Amino acid sequence: MLQLQAKPVVEEIQSKTAEKTKAFTAKHGRKPKLTVVLVGENPASVIYTRKKGETAMKLGMESEIIAFPWSATPEQVRATIDRLNGDANVDGILIQRPLPPSFKEEEVLYWVSPEKDVDAFHPINAGRLMLGLPSFQPCTPAGVMEILRHYKINPSGKLACVIGRSSIVGKPMAALLLQANATVLHTHSKTPDLKAICRQADLVVAAIGKPEAIDASYIKEGAVVIDVGINRTESGKVVGDVAYDDVAQKCSAITPVPGGVGPMTIAILLQNTIWAAEQREAQKVSR
Repeated sequence: MLQLQAKPVVEEIQSKTAEKTKAFTAKHGRKPKLTVVLVGENPASVIYTRKKGETAMKLGMESEIIAFPWSATPEQVRATIDRLNGDANVDGILIQRPLPPSFKEEEVLYWVSPEKDVDAFHPINAGRLMLGLPSFQPCTPAGVMEILRHYKINPSGKLACVIGRSSIVGKPMAALLLQANATVLHTHSKTPDLKAICRQADLVVAAIGKPEAIDASYIKEGAVVIDVGINRTESGKVVGDVAYDDVAQKCSAITPVPGGVGPMTIAILLQNTIWAAEQREAQKVSR
């Protein structure tokens, strides 16, 4: 059984991103800039936001965090996003989730300009992804594809089962696998006889949001298993959506939790940021 560790994949992506960032800075006389907007002091969000900033700076980028109290209104945050959209020195903008209940996600999706939407949440970017057009790719699903590429696991011709239908992971994950010529079974919590469907798959991507919900009875002998879930048990242990010890005895390859898909997200985010910077500068030249 092959353990699909993120570390070598992250190092490879960061090395390429750092090279591109250095070249961009030398050519344009400024560093690519990522701005993260944080509302409230959710502990996980605060830690994650800080990691994004630290990694961006390590790769030679400029990083900015704009923090609002949990009591901030959508109008206040929207005004700041509008300002950032118009700032020529800001290349990527990310609105850290979760947001307070007063924020309507169906409205927030439109706030960041598509060309600065390095999270790939804007409907224009989501639509371009579904159509197979050049666009930012959502960080977690794109990270999964990079893991598969690094470990030479080709989805082409394989039967892939995606468990979960969120707009952040499940839906774009299915789209990316289809683009890679996999045959995709897209399942979710309402899928009848999920176990029987999942057991057919050569490649399983679990993004269901339930700790250790997928055990060996869901997995075909020799399948590749990608665990997107990050859950904390009552004892404080971090586990995925897959019962690792059980499934590892049956599959041919599996991502661990922690240390699997999770670390890929920031690597892809910063890859998107340098791409955004390059695209924006290229558009200036073409005008």
